[in-house]
Amino acid sequence: MTRDVEKRFYDPPTFRKAATYATVVIVLALGSMGVLLLWAAPESGGVAGNLLTFGPAAILLLGGIGAFVQTYRVWRRGGTWPLWQGAGWFLLVLFFAYAALSSMALTSR
Repeated sequence: MTRDVEKRFYDPPTFRKAATYATVVIVLALGSMGVLLLWAAPESGGVAGNLLTFGPAAILLLGGIGAFVQTYRVWRRGGTWPLWQGAGWFLLVLFFAYAALSSMALTSR
């Protein structure tokens, strides 16, 4: 039995699952941003502007929380959980970056 502190986390199938999950969440966030940009182009602000600010950020936040939930589930089964934790932190960092940049658009109106 390996212990978590031994740092032997070589598990390609789990890495592929975590990387695919993070990629799908990012594509969904970018896709929603693209759709909202096309919808918000005629009007500069209002409901479309608020959705453009909060929509992709909410997708990234929920994706990060989902990765952390999967981290806990894999840990309980005794699997290679740090790979999922890395995906969760990556998505949360993207969430904070997008939220910070899009909040500047809210305050500039």
